[in-house]
Amino acid sequence: MSELQSPANIGLLLNDKQLNSITQAVVGLNRDQLTWVSGYLAGLAVSQVPQQHTAEAAQSETMVSLTILYGSQTGNAKGVAQRAQEFVTAAGITCNLVSMAEYKVRQLKQETHLAVVVSTHGEGEPPDDAIELHEFLASKKAPKLNNLSFSVVGLGDSSYEHFCQTGKDFEQRLTALGAKAIVARVDCDVDYDQVVQTWYQDLVKAMQKTQSTNVATTASIAVAGTSSTLASSYNKQSPFTAEVIGVQKITGRDSIKDIRHIEISLEDSGIQYLPGDTLGVWFSNAPALVEELIGLLALSSDEQVEVAGNTVTLFAALSDHLELTLSYPTFVKQYQAASQCDELAALLADKAALRDYLNTRQIIDIVRDYPRQISAQQLVDALRPLTPRLYSIASAQSEVEDEVHLTIAHVDYEAFGSRHQGGASGFLCERVQEGDKVRVYIEPNNNFRLPEQDETPVIMIGPGTGIAPFRSFLQ
Repeated sequence: MSELQSPANIGLLLNDKQLNSITQAVVGLNRDQLTWVSGYLAGLAVSQVPQQHTAEAAQSETMVSLTILYGSQTGNAKGVAQRAQEFVTAAGITCNLVSMAEYKVRQLKQETHLAVVVSTHGEGEPPDDAIELHEFLASKKAPKLNNLSFSVVGLGDSSYEHFCQTGKDFEQRLTALGAKAIVARVDCDVDYDQVVQTWYQDLVKAMQKTQSTNVATTASIAVAGTSSTLASSYNKQSPFTAEVIGVQKITGRDSIKDIRHIEISLEDSGIQYLPGDTLGVWFSNAPALVEELIGLLALSSDEQVEVAGNTVTLFAALSDHLELTLSYPTFVKQYQAASQCDELAALLADKAALRDYLNTRQIIDIVRDYPRQISAQQLVDALRPLTPRLYSIASAQSEVEDEVHLTIAHVDYEAFGSRHQGGASGFLCERVQEGDKVRVYIEPNNNFRLPEQDETPVIMIGPGTGIAPFRSFLQ
C-alpha cells in the first residue's frame, strides 16, 4: 500500500461514514465491476477539476446550497431524498441531506433553499422522525422564513382519507411563515417512481437558475449520467431475481392461522441486510382472479392494451402490472366514469359510505357488485400499477449468510360468498414452490434496530404475524 493509501492518510480525506458507505457499495462486486467503478469514479474526479477552477475564478457569484430534509417511517421517503441528493450533487450544487429527527429546528432561519420529503401515516399523521419539526413549524416559536425557497414531496396512499396530509401540512406552514415554493408540491401515491423522477429534474432546473451557465451545463450532463448509475444496484426499480429454496407451513393443522416459513437464496447478489430491515417482494396476481375479472366484463384475455408505454395482452397486464387485491377510491371513480353507473355515482358522493365499502372489498368485489360493459383499455386505465409488498426479514445474515428468510401469514378468507387471498401472501404461500424465482430487494429500516449496547434489556412486542423481525434479532 502506498503512503497516500495508508489508513492514516485515507482518514484525512474521508470520514468514517463516507469510508463505510464506499465499502458497503462495493461489497459483492467482481473484478470487472470493480474496474468499471474505479474508472467511473476517476472520471468524476476529473470532471470536478474544471468546476473547482470555475468556483475559484468566480468568487463574486452567489453560490446557493440546498438542504434536503426527510421524514420516513419505512424508508421510502429516505430513499427518495437520497436519490434527490445524488441528482442535485451531480448538478454541481452543494447539498446537505438530513433526517428530520437529527435536524436542529433553529437552523431553519439560516436556510435559503429547502426540499422536504415526508410520508404520511395513520390518520394523516407524520412519521416518528418528523414529529418534532412538524410541531415546531405550527408553534409560535417558528421564525419568519421570507428568504426561504422550498419544495415539498409527500408520500402516501390514496386509499386512505388523509392522502399525503403531512406533506400538505409542511407546505401550508412554510408558506404561512413567508417561504416561497420553487417547485410545486408533489403528492406521491404508492407507485411514485415516475413522479419523483420528474421532480428530481424540476428541482435541479430550479436550483440551476441561480447558478452560472458553466455549472448549469455541467449539471445537465451529470444528471443524464446519474439515472443510469442509480439503477445499477438492486432496488425496487431493479430487483434481484432470487431462487426460493424452502417453503414450509409452521402452524398446526388445527390452527386458525396459516403461517409459512420461506427461505430465499441471495447467492451471487452481494445483497447485505441487517435485522430490522424489510424485504420487498414483487408478485403476480392469481390466474383464477384475473380470468374471473376478464369474464365478468366480457373481455378477451388476448386483447392488446397499453400499460406504462408498453403494449401487452390484457391477461399479462392484469397478472403482472396492475393492482387487483387492494381497492381504492380512484378505481371506483374511473370505473364509474367509464361505465356511467348511477349506483356508483351515488356511492362516490358519500365519502364515509365509500370508505366503509372499500374497507372490506377487493377490485373483483366491486365489479361483481356493479358489472358493466367497459373496454379493456378503460379497465387498465382505471387500475393503478402493481407495487411490491414489504415483509419484515426473519433472519440474521450473520447466521444464514447468502439467504433471507420470511415468516408470512397467508391472507386467505371467505367473503361475500367467494374466496379471497392477499396478493403477495397468496403468491408466496400457495403458488410459489421450491426452485421458483422471485424478484426481491432490501428496504433498510434504520428506525427498527437493536440497541448498540448488548447488555441493554429488550422487550419485544409483535403485532400481526409477530415473530418475523424478532427471529432475526434473536439470531
